[in-house]
Amino acid sequence: MSQKQTIKINSEQALIDFGENFAKTLETPAVIELIGDVGAGKTTFTRGLAKGLNFKEPVTSPSFTISKRYAFTKDNKQCTLTHYDFYRLKDPGIMYEDIAESIADDNSITVVEWGESVSNLLPENHYQITININPDNTRDIIVS
Repeated sequence: MSQKQTIKINSEQALIDFGENFAKTLETPAVIELIGDVGAGKTTFTRGLAKGLNFKEPVTSPSFTISKRYAFTKDNKQCTLTHYDFYRLKDPGIMYEDIAESIADDNSITVVEWGESVSNLLPENHYQITININPDNTRDIIVS
C-alpha cells in the first residue's frame, strides 16, 4: 500500500469495527506495524482484527509477556496471528529470532507494537497503522 488514508474513529466500538473490516482485506502472510501512544487503541484494533479473523478466544495485550500467539483458520489453512509489544524492550534479544520466524511464515499475520527495535526486520511492504488520540478522545487512524 503506497498511499496514505486517514480515518476518523469516534468510539472504541468503531475502532474494533475498523480492525474487523481491515482483517477481511488481509491475505497471509501480512505484517502490521501499529504506532501510537500508550492507550491509543493498538490492542483494541488488534481485538477487532481477531474478530474479523473469526477468533473464538479473547485477545489481550502482550505488554508484559512481549508476545501472544493465536491460531485461526483462513481459506481452509491453519494460520497464526502473533501479536508483539516491544514497549518494555530496548533490545529485543531472543525475541528478534521469534519475530523473524513469524514474519517468514507464509501462514501468519504478525502485529507489532513499539517496533522500533525490530524495524530492520519488517518487510518493506508491511502495513503501518498510526493511531493518534485527539483532544476530544476521538482517534485519527492513518493507514499506509
